[in-house]
Amino acid sequence: MGKKVLLDTSFILMAIRENIDFIEDIKFLGLTILIPAQVIEELKAIAKSNQKLKFRDEAALALRIVDIPSLSKVVLKNKNVDNGIAMFAKENPEAIIATMDKELKSRIKNQKLVVRAKKKLEIL
Repeated sequence: MGKKVLLDTSFILMAIRENIDFIEDIKFLGLTILIPAQVIEELKAIAKSNQKLKFRDEAALALRIVDIPSLSKVVLKNKNVDNGIAMFAKENPEAIIATMDKELKSRIKNQKLVVRAKKKLEIL
């Protein structure tokens, strides 16, 4: 199994907002996609939320996209998603972390996958 990429909620929502077929793009890069169970829960909460109306449709679409059986689900060791991702990153230094979260990016040493120039994915 090649390199793995762990997707964060911020990355998924940004990719959807910018109409990027991130699943295909990531597979094209030869990466295995990991979706934390906690990210799915976050997406469900956003999809049901009355506060974030503009994100609700994106979250609902994201839930349909990440429900593909070929995507591996992982359970992070922390209830807090960002802390869980940071722990996962530390324990899996070869894993790429897909996030748009500035604070999370600064906390992890791993390579990062980001949406660049609102149209393409880039590994940093």
